[in-house]
Amino acid sequence: MLSTGDTAPTADVLDQAGEPFSWASLKGHKTLVFFYPKASTPGCTQQACALRDIVGQVGDTKIVGVSPDKPAAQKKFADKYELPYPLLADTEHALADAYDVWQEKVNYGKRYMGIVRSAFLIDAKGKIEQAWYKISPKDTPVKLLEALGK
Repeated sequence: MLSTGDTAPTADVLDQAGEPFSWASLKGHKTLVFFYPKASTPGCTQQACALRDIVGQVGDTKIVGVSPDKPAAQKKFADKYELPYPLLADTEHALADAYDVWQEKVNYGKRYMGIVRSAFLIDAKGKIEQAWYKISPKDTPVKLLEALGK
C-alpha cells in the first residue's frame, strides 16, 4: 500500500475522449486521484457528483477519476453527470495495480478481482500526501476538503 511521501505512480492510460492522458498537466498542482469500481453505478455516481459539487472549493487542486471502464463508458458517465475533470480508462489495471487498489473482492460468496474504492491526494511535486484506502463515496469530498484546510 502507498503511504505519505511515496512517489505517485503513473501509467499510460486513455481519458474519456480516448486520448492519452498527460500526467505532465498535473505538475505544480495538488491532485486528487480517486479510484472507483464502475462508471454509472450508484456509489460511483454519488462519489463523482459529490466531487463535482466541490470543484469550486478546492482552488487549483486537480481531480482525476480512474476506473477499469473503457473510454466510451467514461465519456457517457462524464457527459451524463457533467463531470468537469478527466476520467481515466484503466482497462489493463496498470494504475490500479500500482496504487494497490486492484484486489480480490467477495460479493455474495463470489470471489473476483476489482477496484477497492480509494483516493489519493498528491502534492505538487508528485508525492503522496494522503492515502485513503476503502473510502466511502460520501467521505471522499469531505476528506479532500479537510486535507486542503477548507
